[in-house]
Amino acid sequence: MIKCTNCSQPYPDNGVPFLCPRCGGIFDLATESWQGSQLDNDAFSGLWRYKNNFELPENATPISLGEGNTPLVWCEIDGRQIGFKCEFLNPTGSYKDRGAALLASFLLARGVKRAVEDSSGNAGAAFAAYAARAGIHAQIYVPETASGPKITQIKAYGAQVFPVKGSREDVAQAVLEVTKAGVCYASHAYLPQVMLGYATIAYELVEQLGDAPGSVILPVGQGNLLLGIGCGFISMLKSRSITHLPRIVGVQAQSCAPLVQLFYNQQTTPPPANSKTLAEGVRIANPLRPKTVIDIVKESQGTLIAVSEQNILIGYQQLAKLGLYVEPTSALVWEGIHHLRDHLPTPIIAILTGSALKVIPSQELLNQISTQ
Repeated sequence: MIKCTNCSQPYPDNGVPFLCPRCGGIFDLATESWQGSQLDNDAFSGLWRYKNNFELPENATPISLGEGNTPLVWCEIDGRQIGFKCEFLNPTGSYKDRGAALLASFLLARGVKRAVEDSSGNAGAAFAAYAARAGIHAQIYVPETASGPKITQIKAYGAQVFPVKGSREDVAQAVLEVTKAGVCYASHAYLPQVMLGYATIAYELVEQLGDAPGSVILPVGQGNLLLGIGCGFISMLKSRSITHLPRIVGVQAQSCAPLVQLFYNQQTTPPPANSKTLAEGVRIANPLRPKTVIDIVKESQGTLIAVSEQNILIGYQQLAKLGLYVEPTSALVWEGIHHLRDHLPTPIIAILTGSALKVIPSQELLNQISTQ
């Protein structure tokens, strides 16, 4: 069930509010939605096999580009087998396609014809693609520093792109101003429908492994990927579809790690608005659901760690040498693997979130690579 975290009001049957109309609270997932016995392997493929778990309107038409069913690739690292869930092989090049597919279907069923979104790149590209598929006109607000290939991709789908000066938070504020005129805000951060899409990663891992993995390592910015996967595993555990809850390890960039600070009860000073990191996909200074993220990590007996820029670069290089060409945001998991692998239950799974084909490395990054 989707309900307000403040007043417990269920998500309304009409409209597409991104905040609770009653109290202004944030909507979030409950963990009782898993219906493992109701998979439809005949009528649907990919993540839409889990359609009965999505809480979509009865009239919702699945909007699909073939997302889901991403491969699990095993590599030996320092004598241990690590499974890489290759989310960068989704149709637009990132795991965000899972959420965008559900979101586009939901919006179409609610009669939305035009919607705005804000994104550092991958979410905007995913929403632009699935909005095009659904016949929804998309307007995407992005940081003016966003990666060039991602902007090109968004425009190619027919979406309007609005670059915004300043921080990622400035981009979000610009969109909030637009929504005051009544435009639908198709936010991958606020709307929890997208997390039901991310939960399908957990479902697929269980099918691929036969049970839940021992540990899952993944990049964390806003935290919605972690929440989706975590809720997926928790709901499966409650329904006895799995025997245990995986240990969840979230990885942030050291220059922007507010959730790591909170996890260790440190001073919660927000990172500077202009903080820079190679891992642009996790540069979120003020996550919307910090307590829920930390609660799920603790429930899984997992942890949150921060990675230096130098080690992000090392991960980017080393993963490429394994044949896994992923963007620096995905490379955050490399440090988690190396620092924690001897302390984590097996099998260990790392989520590779986005393709390096969507990123033009900065001259600074190229200079660092050339000197290695």
